[in-house]
Amino acid sequence: MDPASQHPLNILMVAADPELADSHVALLEGMRRPEVSVQVAGELTEGLERLSAGGIDLVLLELDLPDSEGLVTFERTFAFSPSVPILVLTETDDDEVALSAVQGGAQDCLLRSELTSTVLGRAIRYAMERHRLLAALRSLSLIDDLTGLYNRRGFSDLGEQYLKLARRTGKGATLVFIDVDRFKTINDTLGHHVGDRALNRVADILRVAFRQSDLAARMGGDEFAVLAPEGLGEDQNELAERVRRAVREFNETSRDPFQLSVSVGVSRSDGETRIRLDDLLADADRSMYEEKRGKRKVVSQ
Repeated sequence: MDPASQHPLNILMVAADPELADSHVALLEGMRRPEVSVQVAGELTEGLERLSAGGIDLVLLELDLPDSEGLVTFERTFAFSPSVPILVLTETDDDEVALSAVQGGAQDCLLRSELTSTVLGRAIRYAMERHRLLAALRSLSLIDDLTGLYNRRGFSDLGEQYLKLARRTGKGATLVFIDVDRFKTINDTLGHHVGDRALNRVADILRVAFRQSDLAARMGGDEFAVLAPEGLGEDQNELAERVRRAVREFNETSRDPFQLSVSVGVSRSDGETRIRLDDLLADADRSMYEEKRGKRKVVSQ
């Protein structure tokens, strides 16, 4: 973050005490340029809803909120939006909490009683720069070059964190496995550049069909996966149908020289049973293959 920049810095503060929040806002407004825009949420649920709308550059996060307490508060926020840097605010100087938060992905852990405009401004500048550099380094090894989704390694690394969080919060997660039907035909008849375009169209469909907080990846070739933390009252069959519906809508409006078809498999972690990501993938892959085999039987009849 360039201090001389005129671009407003959009900060989300998630804090339970309105008076403390007001004092922190005053500190932020006392910072030197860039101009700061501050939004305040009093509960984690409200903060996550604001994050889902996008446009937030940094989160100032208290751990003890009316609807969430302790490190779980940070873990839920980080899992929901890992692309936004987080500064944790604490009441007491607890080295163990601070270390756990930073190890988990927080940019820093700040003691509220020691905050001044200078201290907070410096912490924000450092956090933004560290986050930018870390994101650049991580993207070199975790992002699929073609689609911009996570690659298999990124899905594996972050997926295990998602499952760990699900177990700690007692919530489930659904893994959706997607295979593009007849992709080899598209490649062989229309060319590899059109095949690449088809894969990018699938990636775009997944971005639209799932939430920003869901973990979407190209697993290799024509296979994709999405790990979706439990939410919105949807079961695993509804998530699978969401993919199929998005593909149908694409085919109805697309001007590309191909129609997309996908086979979808799902598996679920209930948030209580300890299960590995690889096991979820294997179960979803078997489910996907059953659907694909059913399509082949229909065609052969």
